[in-house]
Amino acid sequence: MTAKSTTFDVRTRGRGTTEITRQVQDAVRASGISDGLCTVFIHHTSASLIINENADPDVQRDLDAFLSRLVPDGDSIFVHTMEGPDDMPAHVRTALTQTSLSIPVTDARCALGTWQGVFVWEHRHRGHRRQVTVTVVG
Repeated sequence: MTAKSTTFDVRTRGRGTTEITRQVQDAVRASGISDGLCTVFIHHTSASLIINENADPDVQRDLDAFLSRLVPDGDSIFVHTMEGPDDMPAHVRTALTQTSLSIPVTDARCALGTWQGVFVWEHRHRGHRRQVTVTVVG
């Protein structure tokens, strides 16, 4: 059994999604592993990872609209507001989503569905540099 890891940075534009499917597929290909499991991990508490549709950008906008309604900025129940009204909501949004994904690897590629893509979901209003690690085991 072999394991290979690589870490890369993702620049977000602020709240919303940034597709990283190509970077993840590149890391899998570079690992030299043809069959196994890919784990994608984000090193942050106010951004998360999702696998979702990558064909229609309305899907990403609708997801963000839903989460904004579920966890509104500036809600008076939050005490932790050191970095502004989107601080604690960003942490809650991350807790409700995922910081790690597992994707099967077949023929040196992530075995994603036809319309599936891998995304960093930024939960802060301001853009950030996010760090993502891809580990492939096979």
